[in-house]
Amino acid sequence: DSLSISYAICVVSLLTICISAKEFNVLSYGASGNGITNDSLAFMKAWKDTCSEAASSATLVIPKGKQFLVHPLIFTGPCKSGTINVMLSGTILAPNGPDQWNASDLSTWLAFEGVTGLSISGFGTIDGRGKGWWDRSCRYHPGQGCFTLAPTALRFQNCNNLKMLNTNFHNSPQTHVLLLGCQNVELGFLNIQSPGTSPNTDGIHIQFGRNVSIHNSQIADGDDCISIGDKTYDVKINDIKCGPGHGVSIGSLGRDGEVVQVNNIKVKRVSFHGTTNGVRIKTWQTGRGLVQNVTFTNINFTAVENPIIIDQYYCDKPNSCKPTDTGVHINDVRYSELIGTSQTEVAINLNCSNNVPCTGITLDNVRLVSATHQFNQLVSSCNHVSGLNRGIIEPKSCLKN
Repeated sequence: DSLSISYAICVVSLLTICISAKEFNVLSYGASGNGITNDSLAFMKAWKDTCSEAASSATLVIPKGKQFLVHPLIFTGPCKSGTINVMLSGTILAPNGPDQWNASDLSTWLAFEGVTGLSISGFGTIDGRGKGWWDRSCRYHPGQGCFTLAPTALRFQNCNNLKMLNTNFHNSPQTHVLLLGCQNVELGFLNIQSPGTSPNTDGIHIQFGRNVSIHNSQIADGDDCISIGDKTYDVKINDIKCGPGHGVSIGSLGRDGEVVQVNNIKVKRVSFHGTTNGVRIKTWQTGRGLVQNVTFTNINFTAVENPIIIDQYYCDKPNSCKPTDTGVHINDVRYSELIGTSQTEVAINLNCSNNVPCTGITLDNVRLVSATHQFNQLVSSCNHVSGLNRGIIEPKSCLKN
């Protein structure tokens, strides 16, 4: 009868759902979740089964209310399922400083490589416990036993169709999230927190990427909130709170004389609080190539140093970079609806290459005033740059129409 048929359909449907979506909980593989025992092996066993699962989706579960001590791990693909979920609801803890680090590679703590269709969510936390590394950073503590390199908390390499939402990052030894060679990426509702004094702790760095969206996130760190490296195209950044930190940067680019390509970068509705830069493009004199089609729209600054800056003479050590006859061409950059307060007298600083001047720079309704009122008048500074002004520009623009 129809009731029996309906019941049979329900049973078949439930079986189909069970077959098409499998979960693998790290606790089932022997993880203790007490924050003290090394749970790395349980994570790797759970990942192996997740990645080998042929169902339409497979989920690695890292449950709420637990702290998992995990040593350096690389989660490698490709995986059999087209949809790989990581339900991160608990906390993953890094080894506590360099003395607890048991791997020869200092560059990375956690990494996903070659995983297509990866999705991470669950309101959990990735805690890099970076203080032990910062206290021995060569940048701030040069001398015997210091570290120039420290681990990135989470690296994604060659991971296409990637999504990471509702995830917290605390105190990475260096960069928090690194995207290398990833296409079609969405990062949203992230909370990245490290002290403003922590060295090289970029929030998110993108390199060799295409079609990347970063939105609705709070980032506080000791380096760039978001930085965009070479061979990166079609990036949208919107609804971000940044600070403390070094701002949102394109670059640095061209350090080793390479031909750089960065195109179609859109930064919108970003608020900066107490950062050492606002919206920045930085290139080395040694670089060549092109940065073009960049827009900064609806940006708000509160007590920010260098709110608007192009620096084509970037050098990580003062007076150590010799003049060259090369330069990266910066073309078609638009600053529209930027308001707020500057901690530096030079609020608009467009310091472009004397070899390859900036072209097509537009200032459109920019209103900046002194944060401290110690400067009677803020100023703009232009070198080797051409473009046009639209609307009200304060301080008075140095761009010649």
